[in-house]
Amino acid sequence: MTAVDTAPPTEMGLTSAEAQRRLERDGPNDVPRAKPRKLVWRVAAQLTDPMSGVLCLALVVVLALGDVADAIIIAAVVVVNTAIGVIQEVRAENAIAALGEMAAPRALVRRDGVVREAPARDLVVGDVVRLEAGDIVPADMELVEAVGVEVDEASMTGESEPVARAIDDELMSGTVLTRGRGFGVVVRTGAASGLGRIAQLIASTSVRATPLQQRLLRLSRQLVVLTAGLCLLVFLLTLARGGSFADSLILAVSLGVAAIPESLPAVVSVALALGAYRMARRSAIVRWLPAVETLGSVSVLASDKTGTLTEGRMAVRRLWTRQGACEVTGAAYDRGGALEGSGDARGRARQLLRDLVLCNDARLTEDGDSWSVIGDPMEGALLVAAAKYDEDLLTLPSQWCRVDEIPFDAERRSMTTVHEDGHGNRLTVVKGAPEVLIEMVEPGLAVLEAEAEASRLAEAGFRVLAVADTETGSREALDLVGLVGLVDPPRADAAAVVASCQDAGIRLILITGDHPATALAVATELGIARTGGGVTDGAAVGRGEHLADVESIDVYARIRPEQKVDIVDAWQARGHVVAMTGDGVNDAPALRRADIGVAMGDRGTEVARQAADLVLADDNLRTVVTAVGEGRRIYANVRTFLQYGLSGGLAEVLVILLAPFLGMPIVLLPAQILWINMITHGVPGVAFGGEPLDSRLMGRPSPSPERSVLGSGLVSRIVATGSLIAAASLGIGILADGQEWHVPSAVFATLGLAQLGVALALRAPRPGKERGERSLEVAVVIAAALQVLALTWSPLQGLLGTQMLTVQGWGAVVLAAALPGVVVALARRGLPVIIKKEAR
Repeated sequence: MTAVDTAPPTEMGLTSAEAQRRLERDGPNDVPRAKPRKLVWRVAAQLTDPMSGVLCLALVVVLALGDVADAIIIAAVVVVNTAIGVIQEVRAENAIAALGEMAAPRALVRRDGVVREAPARDLVVGDVVRLEAGDIVPADMELVEAVGVEVDEASMTGESEPVARAIDDELMSGTVLTRGRGFGVVVRTGAASGLGRIAQLIASTSVRATPLQQRLLRLSRQLVVLTAGLCLLVFLLTLARGGSFADSLILAVSLGVAAIPESLPAVVSVALALGAYRMARRSAIVRWLPAVETLGSVSVLASDKTGTLTEGRMAVRRLWTRQGACEVTGAAYDRGGALEGSGDARGRARQLLRDLVLCNDARLTEDGDSWSVIGDPMEGALLVAAAKYDEDLLTLPSQWCRVDEIPFDAERRSMTTVHEDGHGNRLTVVKGAPEVLIEMVEPGLAVLEAEAEASRLAEAGFRVLAVADTETGSREALDLVGLVGLVDPPRADAAAVVASCQDAGIRLILITGDHPATALAVATELGIARTGGGVTDGAAVGRGEHLADVESIDVYARIRPEQKVDIVDAWQARGHVVAMTGDGVNDAPALRRADIGVAMGDRGTEVARQAADLVLADDNLRTVVTAVGEGRRIYANVRTFLQYGLSGGLAEVLVILLAPFLGMPIVLLPAQILWINMITHGVPGVAFGGEPLDSRLMGRPSPSPERSVLGSGLVSRIVATGSLIAAASLGIGILADGQEWHVPSAVFATLGLAQLGVALALRAPRPGKERGERSLEVAVVIAAALQVLALTWSPLQGLLGTQMLTVQGWGAVVLAAALPGVVVALARRGLPVIIKKEAR
C-alpha cells in the first residue's frame, strides 16, 4: 500500500488580489500559439483554388480580346469571391477559437483558503492546485501533498509507463495524473513552463480539411478538367463551323465560366461554422471541426450509464448484513429520511456505515435541507446514508486517522484504507465489487448468503457494493461486513432519447462497469435491450467472444475502460460509424479510437475532454442526438446547394451550346453569366448553408460516409433541374425572337430568375415561422431585385449589354422562370418515397 505522503501545504493559498497582481505581471498561463496567416497568404490560397483559377484565366482571355466590360465583371467576381473566402476563413478560425475557449482546461485552485474551480490560464506562480486522477497538470508545479500519485509523462519523455511521484517532486505541465491525488504549488506558467518551452519549438498551425471538404475539392478538380475539355471542344467546333477566333474564344470562355459553382467553398465554410455554433448553443462543444460533419453519419452510439442515461445522483436504498436488511428512506441527498429495520439489523448496519464513512474520499456540506457532495457522487451517497442514520458518524475520520491506502483502481475494482484511533487500535477497510471482495475473505455460509443477496439486488437493478474489514491490520483476515444496494434513477427523458436514437437509425448500446444483471435491468427499462438481444461481460470481451456476433449484443457489463477500444474496433470492423461516450482518464484511448469521441463536460476528467471530438456541457445524451441532427442538416444542405448550383451551371452550358442550333446568336456573354452566378450562388447559395433541419432526415438511417456526395440520385435530379431551366430560357429566347424583344436580355432574365425560383423550391420544410429560418427567402428577394436592376438601370445595362423589356416581355419571362421551380416543388412532394428508397 501507499502511505499518505504529506508536507505542510499553504493552508490559505494566494489571496485573490495577489493572484490578480501576479497574473498582470507574468501574463496568462497559455502556451505560445502560432501566428495567424497573413492576409496576402490568405488571398493567395483563395486564388489557387481550381475554380478561382478558371475565372482568372477567363479574365486574361477577355482582356486580351479587349472586352473591358466582361473584364470588369470577371474581376469584380474574383474580388468578391476572394473576399468572401477570406472572411469565411477568418470567421471559421474565430469560431473554433471561441469554441476552444469554452472547452478550455480548468483547475481546482486554493485561494483565500477556499478550493474553487478556475480557468487553467489564470493560474500564477505560487497558486496551490488540487490534483486528482484524470487531471492534466495545468502548469509546472511541485508536489506538497501526494497520495499514491502516479503520472503519465509520455507526452514529455516518451516513457509509456506511469511514474510514481512524491512530495517535493516536480510535475511538468501537460503530463497526466493517472492515479492518486494531491496538492501542488505552481512554480512556472505559460511560456516558461515545460510545455510552453516545447510549444515554442514546434509552434505551427495546420487546418485539416474535413472529409466532405476533401470530396468537394475532388469534385471541383473534376469539374475544372471536364470544363476545360468541353471548352476546348466547343472552341474548335465553332472555328470549324466558320466562327471568328474572337467569337469562338468568347463562347468557350462563357462556357467555362458557366460550369463553375464559384460559391461552393463559401457554402461549406458557412455550413460548418454555423453548425458548430448551433451545437455550442445546445451544450455540445465541438473541439474539432470535422466532428460537425462526421456526426451526421453516426450509426452506433456506445453510451455509459451513470450520469449519461441516469441522473448521476446515486442513493443508497438497502443495506444488507447477516443480521438482516435495512431500508434507507428519503430523497437522494435529502437530510430527511431514516434507516428502517430490526434492532439487530440496525446495530450491524452501524458498523457497515462506519466503514463506508472511513473508506471514502468524498465530503458533505450542508445546503439547507439537503447535502451537497464534493467528490465522487457514489461515495457521497454512502456518506448521506450514514448521516440519515446518525450525523455523528461523519466525524469518524477525525477520530480514525487514515495512515495508509490503496486508491480505487478500475482493474482492481476495490479501495483499501488503513486507520488508527490514537490508542493503538488499527482498522483496515476494503470496499468494492462483491465478486472481488468475496475472493478476499474466507469461504463459508456468510459468503454464500452474500453471493445470493448480491445477485438478487443486481437483478432488481441495484448497483451493489461489498464491504469487508479487519482489526488485525492484515487483509488476509478480512471479514465480510455486508452489502450496499444503490440506485441511480434514469433521467426523466432517457427512454425518449433511446427511442429518438432508434427512430434515427442509430443503434444504442450500453457499456457499464455494473453487474450484468443490473445492466440488463436498466437497459430493459430504457428500451435499449431488444427482444433476443444479448448481454456480454468484460471476461468474454477479453477472450474475444464478442467478435462472433457483434450485431446481437445490446449490453456490455463489467467492462474495464481499456476494453472499450476492443468494442469500438469490433463495431467499426462491421462498417459502422461509432460514437463513444466517456468521462475517465482510462476512457481516452477509446474516445480517440471512435469516429466521434464524446466526453462529459461536467463530470468528465480533463484527459477525457481533451481526447474527445465533442464535449457535452450538460452531460445529457439527448445533446448527442441533437448534434447528429446538426451533422445531417449540414450534409443535406451541401447536397441541396450542389443540386441548385450545378443544375444552374448545367442550364447555362446547355443554353450556350444549344442556342446556335436554334438560330440564335451568342445569347450569354461571360459578364452576364458571372452576374447570374454571383447573384444566384453568392447570395441565396450561401444562405443554403444555414437552412434548418428537415425533420424527415432524423427518421431514417445515417448516410454512409462512403457514399458519394452526388450519390442517391442527385446527379439525375441535377440533370433534370438544369434541363428544365434551360428549356424555359431557350423557349423564351425563341418567343422573344418572334416578338422582336431583345433576345439576350430575355434569356438572361429568365435564366437568373428561374434559378431563384428553384432555390425556393429546394428549401427545407419549415417547422415554424422564426425569422432566423427565413434567410433564404430574404436572399432570393434581394437577388431577384438585383436581376431586375440589371435590365432596368442604365449603368448595369451598359456593363452587361442588356436592354429593357416590354411589359409583355416581363410577363412572359416571369411565367417561364416560375415553371422550373413549380415543377421541382411538385416533384419534391414525393420525397418521402425517395427517402425510403435511399434508406435501403
